[in-house]
Amino acid sequence: MLVREEVIVRREHGCAGGRDRFLGTPFDSVGFQQAIDLLEATKADTTFRYVVTPNVDHVVRLEKTRQLAECYDAAWLSLCDSKPISMMAKVLSLEIPQVTGSDLTVALFDKVIGDTDKVAIIAANDTLVDDLKRTFPRMSLRTFVPPIGLLGDKDGMRRCVEFAAQGDEQFIFIAVGSPQSERIAFELSRHPKSHGVALCVGASLEFIVGAKKRAPSWMRNAGLEWLHRLSSEPRRLWRRYVYSVVPLMRLFANECWTRRLRARSQ
Repeated sequence: MLVREEVIVRREHGCAGGRDRFLGTPFDSVGFQQAIDLLEATKADTTFRYVVTPNVDHVVRLEKTRQLAECYDAAWLSLCDSKPISMMAKVLSLEIPQVTGSDLTVALFDKVIGDTDKVAIIAANDTLVDDLKRTFPRMSLRTFVPPIGLLGDKDGMRRCVEFAAQGDEQFIFIAVGSPQSERIAFELSRHPKSHGVALCVGASLEFIVGAKKRAPSWMRNAGLEWLHRLSSEPRRLWRRYVYSVVPLMRLFANECWTRRLRARSQ
């Protein structure tokens, strides 16, 4: 476990850990237990911060839409939610631990957030809200379901930010997909009344309530969780995975070449 002094030092900076830029995306060299310790330490703090968990889809999107970079650069924690990316980093002697948003969310509800704690949820649909209230009947859940087509809806985005800023919850889970969630978190960081910790969690809450089934542990350990998700939701996800492979390989090749040239010049 992190000693208290180390936790304080990390919290006083813009990000929580040593940060590398890999494949054009910021990643913190923070492991799973370190992330939990850091998040647990924020329960007594009112300073706002947020957590993003970039995966392959995020990395490829960032290459195409660089204006989203500020949302990841400003994050207090940017954790690698991809086994392939973590393995690519190791090839170049970079330590970028894999910390999946799903595992992080489960651990927070199991070990950090108590039954009587207050939690805010920005959810994609009412069904998820109902499932969460049934799963955590004693927990104080304040929820908001924004309109469909949120990314292009400035008023809808503003309402999400205002909803999160007006409460007194220590943890805010934003589960409306990427890049909407990251944009909301970034705008929330600029709100004068924001506080607590916001986490962009993707489908993590749906896994917790059983609305979706996660890959078995052996597939997760082998870096094949993407294959399980693709087989579970082929019509929704096939384009995301198929069209991410070539851009990811190109980004990795560019990364290798750039670092090789940098090493030669030193």
